Amino acid sequence: MKKILTAVITLVMAVTSCHTVDNDRIPPAPVYLTFQSVAEWNLYGTPSATSWCLFVKNEHIPSDFSYTAVSQTGYGGVLLCGDIFGAPVAYDAACPVEARADVRVTVDSEALVAKCPVCGSTYDVFSNYGSPLSGRAASLGYGLQRYYVGAGAAGEYMMVTRR
Repeated sequence: MKKILTAVITLVMAVTSCHTVDNDRIPPAPVYLTFQSVAEWNLYGTPSATSWCLFVKNEHIPSDFSYTAVSQTGYGGVLLCGDIFGAPVAYDAACPVEARADVRVTVDSEALVAKCPVCGSTYDVFSNYGSPLSGRAASLGYGLQRYYVGAGAAGEYMMVTRR
């Protein structure tokens, strides 16, 4: 009876144990992106579910966005997404497997995932906070670096910052 109980407890622990995701592989970099008005948020932000936009200040992406002198877009750029409920979420666009600023995930709007063009890893950016879905990222447990999105602090409508 004791062997059976030990086996059941071991099985339950194995089945219910959490798989951890390392979403802190990207080197620290400043993030400060602001949206001054509802109109600017509706144009560049994520006003609806599964909408997304990439921001890379030093490459002027998007080309007509009004970056300020204090704007910062992280290590590989900021990938701003509207989750499946329409709430804004933000990630560093650098693939955590490659960990290079110039290797950015891109969003596949049909499959609703972000994918690395180099290693092929995919990430759930719309419903599971940048968790890896496939490829080396999934086998290594590397998720996308997340950033904070919330109401602006100094009169801005919305802002994205490091936590």
